[in-house]
Amino acid sequence: MNPAAEPARAGLPPVCILAGGLGSRLSEHVREVPKPLLEVAGAPFLDHQLRLLSEHGAGRVVLCVGYLGELIEREIGASRHGIAIDYSYDSPGLDGTLGAIRRARPLLGERFLVLYGDTYLRIDYRAVAEAWIGGALPAVMTVLRNEGRWDASNAVLRDGMVVRYDKANPTPDMHWIDYGLGGLTGDALAVAPERERDLSGLYGLLAARGELMGFQASERFYEIGSPDAMAETDAFLRGLELGAPEARG
Repeated sequence: MNPAAEPARAGLPPVCILAGGLGSRLSEHVREVPKPLLEVAGAPFLDHQLRLLSEHGAGRVVLCVGYLGELIEREIGASRHGIAIDYSYDSPGLDGTLGAIRRARPLLGERFLVLYGDTYLRIDYRAVAEAWIGGALPAVMTVLRNEGRWDASNAVLRDGMVVRYDKANPTPDMHWIDYGLGGLTGDALAVAPERERDLSGLYGLLAARGELMGFQASERFYEIGSPDAMAETDAFLRGLELGAPEARG
């Protein structure tokens, strides 16, 4: 699909979903089923993500797929919940998260959001996009005040900017964590050398250059990266469907 053929609904930029990982922490769960298709609360996890994006006005998604990617395309198809969906396949050796984005660039245009394929985020996607587009910075990262609660904190936020980010080597002064949603312009991709394959490496460089806006999330994230996390996310999503007060809040 030509990314210029249809404008994104409600002004939300295209959303790049990184869905090509091997899901190594899920072992037997992903031997024959790719992680985005794992059943969570009665549906493929990716279906929950797409429904949420649709509710926030997304009109186009590019799925970066790798491991068992053909099964994802067969199950999800070219549209879901009113969202037009394109697919970008990793090379046989897998590209890494940043490599996958570079490969998908022709489908994404000059400005796009980036979402990890194993996260369910209770955030106003439109507000993130509008705050970022309203400024002059090439990138945005959503962050949550974490204090080590959900995983190792990995970011320093100061005056609305992520001034330091290091996923591999967090330091005690890092109280915030990468929430799982970001945004990039095409020019931002050129900041990292071609040998850099991980999106976290690019974010770190952008932070060091003073070019990474920080957008504060207020609600915890849910994810399916491990069996325990998947069970917790399943319970949360089932609570949403039942209208449980703790899930709505």
